[in-house]
Amino acid sequence: QKGEGEGEAASKDLQTIHTKVALNYHLKPERVAITFRDIGSPQEVGERIIVPAVQEAVKAATAQYTAEELISKRSEVRDRIRAYLIDRLGKHGILVDEFSIVNFDFSKSFNDAIEAKTTAEQLKLKAERDLQRIRVEAEQKVAQAQAEAQALKLQKQEITPELIKLREIEAQRMAIDKWNGVLPSVTGGAVPFIQLVQPQ
Repeated sequence: QKGEGEGEAASKDLQTIHTKVALNYHLKPERVAITFRDIGSPQEVGERIIVPAVQEAVKAATAQYTAEELISKRSEVRDRIRAYLIDRLGKHGILVDEFSIVNFDFSKSFNDAIEAKTTAEQLKLKAERDLQRIRVEAEQKVAQAQAEAQALKLQKQEITPELIKLREIEAQRMAIDKWNGVLPSVTGGAVPFIQLVQPQ
């Protein structure tokens, strides 16, 4: 047999939970006659034994968890309800084949609170990541500035009057190597240099 049911229960933190569950069960073959004699028809077994047992099991289990835990520990909650049902229904010759929680529904205010909490946690994580990135960038800038300062210090220590003279000589030599031997016919300034040509 398969049965589904819905009901209201309260969590450990007193949130109202609307629960929908499904149960697969069968009667112990050797106890069928006794079960029907003591309880009645299959429909009466469902109404008098199954439904109350499931409602009681769900209420007992959900009362052990906060509303958030009912979401995060759903499989644990299911196993607790199932264990309760196996014990309770077994006394009546009913065996539990499978039990599942189809759905948990919470109040709108609770859902809004969960959404706000999730959003706040996401914003907090983003802020922490941004802060970490800013710290890394600042450390990189400090390291770069320190390296540049050290390089300048080393260069300053290496500059001597002899080095300056050597650089000047190298610059002059490079200018001479590039010169083609022709004087410019025009120089900068307001008055142009006029090239004189002797008459023939």
